[in-house]
This record gives sequence, structure tokens and C-alpha cells, in this order.
Amino acid sequence: MLKGIAASDGIARAKAYLLVQPDLSFSKKSITDVDGEVARLNDAVSASKDELKKIREIAASSLGEEEAQVFDAHMMILADPEFVGAIETGIKNDKINAEQVLHNVSTQFVETFEAMTDNPYMQERAADVRDVTKRVMSHLLGVTLPNPALINEEVVIVAHDLTPSDTAQLNRKFVKGFVTDLGGRTSHSAIMARSLEIPAIVGTEKATAEIKADQMVIVDGNSGDALVDPDQADIDKYDQAAKDFAKQKAEWEKLKDEQTVTKDGKQLITAANIGTPDDVTGATDNGAEAVGLFRSEFLYMNSAELPTEDQQFAAYKRALEGMKGKQIVVRTMDIGGDKHLPYLPLPEEMNPFLGYRAIRISLDRQDIFRTQLRALLRASNYGNLAIMFPMIATVKEFKQARAIYDEERAKLIKAGTPVADKIEVGMMMEIPAAAMIADKLAKYADFFSIGTNDLIQYSMAADRGNERVSYLYQPYNPSILRLVKRVIDASHAEGKWTGMCGEAAGDPVMVPLLLGMGLDEYSMSATSILKIRSLMRRLDTKDMKALTDKALTEAETNQEVIDLVKAHTRA
Repeated sequence: MLKGIAASDGIARAKAYLLVQPDLSFSKKSITDVDGEVARLNDAVSASKDELKKIREIAASSLGEEEAQVFDAHMMILADPEFVGAIETGIKNDKINAEQVLHNVSTQFVETFEAMTDNPYMQERAADVRDVTKRVMSHLLGVTLPNPALINEEVVIVAHDLTPSDTAQLNRKFVKGFVTDLGGRTSHSAIMARSLEIPAIVGTEKATAEIKADQMVIVDGNSGDALVDPDQADIDKYDQAAKDFAKQKAEWEKLKDEQTVTKDGKQLITAANIGTPDDVTGATDNGAEAVGLFRSEFLYMNSAELPTEDQQFAAYKRALEGMKGKQIVVRTMDIGGDKHLPYLPLPEEMNPFLGYRAIRISLDRQDIFRTQLRALLRASNYGNLAIMFPMIATVKEFKQARAIYDEERAKLIKAGTPVADKIEVGMMMEIPAAAMIADKLAKYADFFSIGTNDLIQYSMAADRGNERVSYLYQPYNPSILRLVKRVIDASHAEGKWTGMCGEAAGDPVMVPLLLGMGLDEYSMSATSILKIRSLMRRLDTKDMKALTDKALTEAETNQEVIDLVKAHTRA
């Protein structure tokens, strides 16, 4: 039995497919035919680009545009004259083989990126360089990399970690689950598993050492347990558990067209988070009653230049029409932090997550902001649109953004352009300072949407992507709960509503607490909606208020809150 982190629900049983890397070792050699060696390098780079294009197509069709983004970064590395040019120069100057120069140059790039400890976005680029280097090296050596896309029988993938290239090629028909040595619930592989609805366990530390190819493996993504070479009794037990889980999913499916109502009759909204208009289908297929977060920055990240007003209008219009009158909350461009645009260079910063990003860029670059607002206003006539501003810290920032919105609205109406009569304009609640003055902001914003991922990392002063401080990513910590309740209470006092669009909105431990606080809308990954809707139908809001009050007044730690919720909901 291997213990790991339950990353994606479900139970699977199949033989192990070890996704291990081939031998890419080489020897340093002197060369005489420099032009021939450069040509060999260019052939390898060209073959890698072709491969990446195919992988990106597979990723876009099976996972969506948002998840396919990473391969654009990989192709940009191969198109970067500083990277490929440095290898060509090294071959010419040092007269040594391409493999050795590729290794030398990529090592320099990786070390440079990894040294940027104050810039998580740039640190993450080291993994991209490694992935790209491995691909080019395989072509230079004539070695075939493992290709999960070619798997044609039912398997459980066992890997040290899964790169974006690997996960993009997973075929749900054959890949029944996966187990990795590394990773956490918010790691790339875990998020991919939930998108594909594949049971997954990450962070076992020793899966690749303990599991051999073709051994039978049972993956229990509900508990985080992986059983290797099970006996018949274990097989029977887990097969029954898998049937029970399938029945449970079938029961959840029945709620697809039902409203979200608690046991005592309180009606709520369960919504989906999306990145592109293409994701609307997944939202509606999973019974979303709204889109609580449309991450509009993906329209910018999918483009080689700033998208025009008409391009944006077409995307928003398609999304609004796809939701057939159900509300879509569009977050205005949230660029910066870990999201960069190659055509919009941002200044180097000590801490980009706390720097020039989101609404700060929009208020500074009003040409970009006004273009987006005009596109949104024009599209508003085709559905139920709401707009929210990200990273608002002060009342002044919100009033400035709202004033620009009002100006563009008035201009369009004066020009005779149809605009919806009612468009709610709200803000993301993700900065603790804003949460502390939620009562002031509620006078001006039509609604709040709590972004727990950032709210938690800013409140705890702990980067959620840093494994050394990941223990401080505590969504149930009483300090976080008090901030969340403060925001909800402030909005209700002004007759406004509050939603949540962070990971916590779809968390079965957090939901009872949020019900007790009176949260109105719960926006999450589309695949979590029906499970949460089912949970809410079993919970009484008055009971949950008593639970929340106890958690806020008596609990001192994250774990104490978890224990309280589990004890209360079991009873």
C-alpha cells in the first residue's frame, strides 16, 4: 500500500504503465563539420516544434485552450534566438557536438531561472526549459520519448511527475488513473486529472521505485491510497467501492437540471469557473447555473498581440449566448504575477504577485482597459453579463475603474450602440486590506467575488506555489474564515450578494462553513458542481450557522476547524 495525496476522486484498477524517461546520456565530442552539426541541431529543433504542435492540438481538443497554453511557452523557447542562437554559437566557437552544447546552454538557462527566488513565474520557466531540452535531445540522439498518446489498453500511469507534455496526451479511454512520486492538490498534474475526471494520487514519494511495469495497481483517488498487486479479496473490495462511486456519480447526474437548494429550502447558485468561450459547454454539461468567473486574460494569452475590440466582442458574445440567459461574471484582464504577455513587457519586480498587475495595469494602461470594457458592453446585449475588477485594494481604485466603465457605457449609448439595461459591476475580494473595508466598498460595488487562492496566500504571507511554506496554505484557518465572513456580512448589509470563485468554493469541508456564513454563489471547476449541489441538499443552513459560529469562536487552528466540520456533518 502506498500512501499519497488524494488529487482526483474515483477508483480505478489496471496494470501499471511506467512513464519513465529513456537514457539520454551522451559523450562530448569534437567535430570538424560545423555546418553539418548546426544543420543536425536545426533538424532536431524543427522536429521538436512539429511534435509540440501535435501535442498542443491534442491538449486543446481534450482539455481545452487554457490547459494547452503551456505548449505555446515551449514553442516560444524553441523560437527564442537567445536560446537556439546560443547553441548554434557554441557549436561554431567550441567545435563540439550539439548534444554537449545543448546541455551547457540549457543548464545556464535553468540555473538562471531557478535563482530567481523572488519571482515564482520566472522560476517555473526552468521546468519548461528542461521539458524542451529533453525533447530536442531525444531527436539529436535518435531516441523516442515515452508517448502516452499511443497507449491502446487500460493502464494506470506511474511516473515521478507528469509534465504538461505527458498529461496533454492522456487518453481517458485507456488511462484509468495515475500515481506520481511528486505533487500536491494544486500541482499541474492534479488539476489535469480533475479536468479529465481521472482518479489520481500524487506525492507518494516512491511510486516509481515500488511499482514495476504491468503490475496490477488499484488507485483510490478518494482516500489517496494505491494498492500494488492486490489479492482477490482486495480486488473484490475495491471493485465494489468503484461500483458504489459510479452509482454515486449517477445520482449526482440526476441533479444536472435541478436548482441548488439546501435541506431547509434556501436557494443558492452553483457556478463554473471558465477560461474561454469553449469552456461554456463543459459548464452547462455539468449543470452550472451561472459562470462565476470568466478569466478574460486567456483571450490575451491566446493571442500574438493585444486582441482587438471586435475579437473580444465576438468571444464574449459567444460565451453569453452559450449560457442562454444565465449570468456570466467576466473578470477584466488579470495579467501580471504568474501571467505574462510576450507582447506586453512588464517591469522586472522583486515580487510580481504584489506588484504591477491586474487592475493596476488597467488603470495605468487605460487604452487596453477601455477597449475591453467597450467589447464587454457591446456583448452585454446577448446575455446576462456581470463585470468584476481584480486586485482592488482601495475604495479609490474601485471608483476609478467604475468611472471609466460609466464613461465608455455613456459613449456607446450616445453613439446608438445597444447596451444591456442592467449590468452588475463588482470586484474580486482577494486583498486582506480590501476585506477589512468591505463595508465601505459594498456601498459602491454591486457584488463581491472572493478569490480564496490569493486571499489565503496574502493573509498568511505564504506563496502557495512554494513547497516549503505550503503548510501555511490553510483555507480553514480561523483568520481566513473571519475575513470571509466579514466580506459576506458587509455585502448583505448593503443588500448586495457575495460569491466565491477560489478553490474553496468546491471544497466539501469549506462548503458547510460557507453555508453557515450565508455565501450566495459558489463558483468552481465544472466537474465539482454536481457533487457540491448534492452535499448542499443534505445540509441545513441553521445547523451550519451554529457550526460556523463555533468554528469562529472556539477553534484556534486549521485542523480544529476540519475536525469540527467532520464531526458536525457526520452527526
